[in-house]
Amino acid sequence: MSLFIHQTFLPTDDPEKSLVFYRDALGFEVRNDVGYGDMRWITIGPKDQPQTSIVLNPPAADPGITDEERRTIAEMMAKGSYAGIVLATEDLSGTFDRIQESGAEVVQEPMDQPYGVRDCAFRDPAGNMVRISQI
Repeated sequence: MSLFIHQTFLPTDDPEKSLVFYRDALGFEVRNDVGYGDMRWITIGPKDQPQTSIVLNPPAADPGITDEERRTIAEMMAKGSYAGIVLATEDLSGTFDRIQESGAEVVQEPMDQPYGVRDCAFRDPAGNMVRISQI
């Protein structure tokens, strides 16, 4: 059996700002952009990996989520502790510089971690942690 990551979801409370970050700063392509009422789902992904996508989605669109859960999600997103993703690149320094130049919030400059990884970190406009590892 062979499995690969097809889609992962990241919440966004401002689709336009998130789109600018992922499309313009990270260089991902837009694959789908679907609206429903005042909600919007934007599917993006690396141009050279058509089988792998990230869906930027409304954080509390599920009708089964309570108002209290919606408040909790909003609070966690505001703190930057709700969701995250780890990406990888062959050129960590160049990637870091490009993203930093976009004005993205830097959480950690490139550094060697004690567990053997060299990485950096940013927050996207929704507060999601975006870590980038050197491969």
